[in-house]
Amino acid sequence: MQIKKSNSSYWRRNLIYLSVLLGVWFVVSFGCGILFVDELDKYHLPGTGFPLGFWFAQQGSIYVFVVLIFVYVWLMNRLDRKHNVDE
Repeated sequence: MQIKKSNSSYWRRNLIYLSVLLGVWFVVSFGCGILFVDELDKYHLPGTGFPLGFWFAQQGSIYVFVVLIFVYVWLMNRLDRKHNVDE
């Protein structure tokens, strides 16, 4: 069965979006929360006194994940309209 060029470009772009967004999530959650925590702990959140590395490990990665969900929805809606598969 032959896959249409439009379908293959749609899914290729979708996989690129997923790869980039998951890469960002990995860097923020694993990198900022575990690997770079010592460097980030040199800075504190204004008004709270919490070290930045601690904040990323506890809350920051969750906030970034929620923002990435909205970014993915926005990107996919735009891609759907481009390929005429929107709702």
